[in-house]
Amino acid sequence: MTTQTWSARLSELGITLPQVVPPLAAYVPATRCGDLVYTSGQLPIVDGELRTRGKVSESAEGVVHLEAAVAAARQCALNALAAVHALVGIDTVVRVVKVTGFVASAPGFSNQAAVLNGASLLLGEVFGDAGRHVRSAVGVAELPLGAPVEVELVVQV
Repeated sequence: MTTQTWSARLSELGITLPQVVPPLAAYVPATRCGDLVYTSGQLPIVDGELRTRGKVSESAEGVVHLEAAVAAARQCALNALAAVHALVGIDTVVRVVKVTGFVASAPGFSNQAAVLNGASLLLGEVFGDAGRHVRSAVGVAELPLGAPVEVELVVQV
């Protein structure tokens, strides 16, 4: 992908980066340190609204099922890319370095890695080989606003 910009690739995929989600507390959406940009944890917020709430489970009633959690992780990654874009411009990205994801997990749920594939696969679609990254997928008891998943990125620019 040496001749195509990332913004052109997003357009080719029919993906429009959302507006940056305003911080919920005293922090910034993204910050740059040298040639790295770190994003704050991003929730699956769309148009100012958290569309999915609850703990992730593959079988329990009244919780977020795996497919919805994967889609939520994808939205988190889009929100993180929006934060990167607002700070430095998406076309300055050299590569994705690390993805960290937190999954609000119901008792017995241990498939956090599958949930985080929603973010990782999106980054691969957009950045190709430059989207390959290291990753941590962590199960937690609760996330802000009752979100099922939260994702943060580190990218090289």
